[in-house]
Amino acid sequence: MALIFLSLGSNIQRHQHIGNALDSLAENFGEMIISSVYESVAVGFEGDSFYNLVVGIHTEMGVSEISKLLKQIEDQNGRDRTAPRFGPRSLDIDILTVDDIAGELGGVSLPRDEVLKNAFVLLPLAEIAGDQVHPVTGESFAQHWRNYDQAKQKLWPVDFIWRGKNLSQCT
Repeated sequence: MALIFLSLGSNIQRHQHIGNALDSLAENFGEMIISSVYESVAVGFEGDSFYNLVVGIHTEMGVSEISKLLKQIEDQNGRDRTAPRFGPRSLDIDILTVDDIAGELGGVSLPRDEVLKNAFVLLPLAEIAGDQVHPVTGESFAQHWRNYDQAKQKLWPVDFIWRGKNLSQCT
């Protein structure tokens, strides 16, 4: 069974779309590892702030099959595929890592390059998989977060209640 980490983000009806995505992922994959939810300013365009988090799943599904399912979940949550790449999103779900695979798998480049570029991906990944090693660099995600220029992108944990539990570690 593969351990796969996914990033989730939304800046349109954020709570609703992230909650719907978590429900769909739980329905399809069962128990999940879920990071805190972080709010961050939009990167690459002017727009409303995003909610972002990382989810770990275990599955025997292939990457192309998972990718197709994630697109369906995005579409069910109003994802506009004609919108500009850097623009508002009802829901964005990306495959970050699949075990320790590096390279192309099922049409997906692994690990996703955003892991090391964006705080809103790296911090929640380091939170729930800090000891895991980046398949290319050989350094842990926690080490990458320690080395990241944390002043470059501002983000902060926010309370997020899903199924009666606050996912975030803020009080």
